[in-house]
Amino acid sequence: MSCFDRHAGTSQLLNRLRMKQVALILAVAEKETLRGAASELSITQPAATKMLHELESALGQTLFDRVGRGIRLNTAGERVTAYFRSIRGNMEAMNRELSALKHCGKGRLSIGSIMAASPGPLTEALIDLKATLPLLDIDISVDTSDRLLPRLEAGMLEVVIGRLVSLPASDYSFRVIDNEELALVVGPQHPLARRRLVAFDELLAYQWVLQPVGSPMRDVIDHEFHDHGAMIPSGLVETGSILTTVSLIRRAPLIAVVPKTVAQRNGEGRVLRVLPYRLRRKLETYGSVTLRGRPLSKPAEQFLGLLHRDTA
Repeated sequence: MSCFDRHAGTSQLLNRLRMKQVALILAVAEKETLRGAASELSITQPAATKMLHELESALGQTLFDRVGRGIRLNTAGERVTAYFRSIRGNMEAMNRELSALKHCGKGRLSIGSIMAASPGPLTEALIDLKATLPLLDIDISVDTSDRLLPRLEAGMLEVVIGRLVSLPASDYSFRVIDNEELALVVGPQHPLARRRLVAFDELLAYQWVLQPVGSPMRDVIDHEFHDHGAMIPSGLVETGSILTTVSLIRRAPLIAVVPKTVAQRNGEGRVLRVLPYRLRRKLETYGSVTLRGRPLSKPAEQFLGLLHRDTA
């Protein structure tokens, strides 16, 4: 097929594609039944069936396989759904930016960041950005990479500072910022706080505060225990909040894992102590993440320029 033919096919598809069909496919993927999707969109099931057939006809492929009373995405359906999620995310991002421009005049920037970047690169870039755009509204979400990236895809965030966590790199633009070292920390009164050397077996006598399963930092700790042929002690507390983590270990004999930059800053104020223990594995490099094919707002472009000024 020639380039002209492909372009003509795309133009024809754009003329036949309706946003209601996009919403229908996304609803079916979520509900796994046509009845549930129809209810979600407040349309009848026959109307949903007709809409689905029209879309499949336009695409020239079936998108679902019937499984019992439900339906399941086939390979083509999974790819179409991924593209439709991107369309929905782009629409969400556009709507948010236009709304901010209409009501505020200066726009709004939504950023997601892992803990490690907060004390240094993120703070410095934000301070300089506010000096240039004092009226810009900025929303910052601090969480783990695995929780931030879906929000980036959905259009709720414009930039994420984190890791790709095994997601396809072809869907994202990634620029390196720094490596993140981890530290085991305890409160000043913990029995291990003043030790010059801590062996792994000694860590098993205490309960832990860790990030949720699936986060890169948690994966490092899970591998640490696995490499030693041990299981994480029972009574585990899971949280992605550094404030909650620090508050807990200050008042209870718990062990936590935090970025070394965070540990050093809190350690200076005698809030916590870094244990003399070296983890066997390291985290992957983190950086700025944006979605390919989604236009960035001017504030986002300026923020990224400030964030990477030392690496340009």
